[in-house]
Amino acid sequence: MASRAEPFRWQDGERLIIFGRGALGEAVATLGGPGYTLLSTERYRDLAPALFADAAEVHLVGPGRVDELAGALRESVSGGRLVALGGGRVIDVAKALAAAAPVAGGQAGGTVSVAAIPTTLSGAEMTAVHRHAAGVDQTAPRVRPAVVINDPALCASQPPAERAASAANALGHLAEGPLTPLRNPVATQAALHGARLLASAFAGDGPADADREDALALAALLAGYVIGSTWYGLHHVISQTLARLTPAGHGGANAIMLPHTLGALARRFPEELDALGEALGADPCAFAAGLAALTGRPHLRDAGVTVEQLELCADQAAARPELAMTPPAADRAELRALLQAAYG
Repeated sequence: MASRAEPFRWQDGERLIIFGRGALGEAVATLGGPGYTLLSTERYRDLAPALFADAAEVHLVGPGRVDELAGALRESVSGGRLVALGGGRVIDVAKALAAAAPVAGGQAGGTVSVAAIPTTLSGAEMTAVHRHAAGVDQTAPRVRPAVVINDPALCASQPPAERAASAANALGHLAEGPLTPLRNPVATQAALHGARLLASAFAGDGPADADREDALALAALLAGYVIGSTWYGLHHVISQTLARLTPAGHGGANAIMLPHTLGALARRFPEELDALGEALGADPCAFAAGLAALTGRPHLRDAGVTVEQLELCADQAAARPELAMTPPAADRAELRALLQAAYG
């Protein structure tokens, strides 16, 4: 039986967070009525017909890189209310478009709000973490959604293999957040509770029933809250690099790397990883390996990554300043060893 995840309405400063089964049915009213600009994918047209019907504009977001996708959409997307219905890519594109919006004086950001309705466990709806649209000054302020509507029936709706990969991404957030220099007691407690929820959702061999979906969705929301508060380090640097430069994909890269990067984190922060293991009720590396196995592609070679790409990814990841968020920062040799271990 999964841990219970009760519905709630949370006014967190300037943003409103609504969590609970059935929240999608009230979404148009929550968004302030019809007339918004919707960013989504064709997959969700039948799952959320009212959202599509009441939009003033609909823009479908295809596969690709967030900066390039947002850059291509800048000229065609209009309106002051952007609604992102989708996974991390769709939500991050909406955030990037809002961050690129001009205001008086020619500065970017400030005139467009974002509402996010997640369809994966990425946690992107809870953060201001995103790439800027191509052509936008990298120092421009980033945007986090002003409204979050998390309906577990939608948030945890991916097919099992994809859901396991997305859960690994969430676990990476829960593991890394309490280890960065920005860690704080609130984020740490949220991370541990999220880990308990995640473990309960994967306990046993039963189907993905409502309780499991609720637990997964709340775990992902908490994971997003954690990473939004504390930022990220080693695991996400290497996973994001793989996602950008290889066929592994974002969820797949996270799932494949996590059993290995958690070992690197445990060497640096043994007490904190012990606490994570207690929350999971299992060794974190073993739990992560179980998620990777559920994806059906537990190694980088299974995801079509080549040995040559390992070298490129090691070079690119080693240059990322966010490595300093997991002290001591990993060097290229450690990154290359982690990639090799995950290659299989």
